[in-house]
Amino acid sequence: MGPEAEFNAHLDEGRFMIQRSKSTGKHVFYPRAAVPGSGERDLEWVEASGDGVVYSTTVNRRSPEKGGAFNVALIDLAEGPRMMSRVVDVAAEDVKIGMAVTAKIGEINGECCIVWSPK
Repeated sequence: MGPEAEFNAHLDEGRFMIQRSKSTGKHVFYPRAAVPGSGERDLEWVEASGDGVVYSTTVNRRSPEKGGAFNVALIDLAEGPRMMSRVVDVAAEDVKIGMAVTAKIGEINGECCIVWSPK
């Protein structure tokens, strides 16, 4: 099973897991076979803390009949990596850079994924 499939299997089990190099302790996201830049292949799966901070955000506007506005945000994980996701449970326009957020497993377009809620 490849890294992306393994990440998705963890999500299906209700777990937010990321990878960490055993030799350097560096966390990695998006799932990979090797650490970007250095090439360590000793990645293990560890539970993410679920803590993050909004690094950037943008609002995508759609008509209400197509689901209304939504945000796309870059989230800095407490472990170091940055991931693209959405902040939910708040109006898209109310998501702010520097906002503390908490991860949860949600669904976008019928697929299981990590989304974030304001703390």
